[in-house]
Amino acid sequence: MNYGVVIFPSKSLQDKVNGYRKRYDPHYALIAPHITLKSPFEAEEQDMDRIAEQLRRIASAHKPFSYHVSKVKSFEPVNNVIYFKVDPNDTLTSLYDMLHAKEFPGEEPYRFVPHITIAQHLSNDEHSDVYGSLQMESIDLTETADRFHLLYQLDNGSWTVYETFLLGKDA
Repeated sequence: MNYGVVIFPSKSLQDKVNGYRKRYDPHYALIAPHITLKSPFEAEEQDMDRIAEQLRRIASAHKPFSYHVSKVKSFEPVNNVIYFKVDPNDTLTSLYDMLHAKEFPGEEPYRFVPHITIAQHLSNDEHSDVYGSLQMESIDLTETADRFHLLYQLDNGSWTVYETFLLGKDA
């Protein structure tokens, strides 16, 4: 089964992101807007107790934190993904690094760029038009994260929460 680890932003930011995703992201109905901490990886059900315990340790080692969403960017020319940039910070980087230690399954295909996808799978012309107009969008939001989520993928391709991990030793 496929699993992944994400942070969901606030409802208000999800609503803003979904305003774009409805039009520009074919995965809109499959998963809520999120920051990916660990890309999809395969694991067997019998491994999930061990993985969940590792995630609990990682969560307890990190305090809730703020992050800043600063502008619209693109991964072009690697791929035609448009996203809200999440400014890197020490906690996000630490979470990412710990989730990519050797005891976790899965390889990361790209370097870590914290972001929230707003458009993907666009043709080159669509990408150019949409990115050009969205770059004029002013984004300056501060969000707080106090948890991350282990997700699993259903047979229809959608993702749902397997378990939620609160940040902090007392969580």
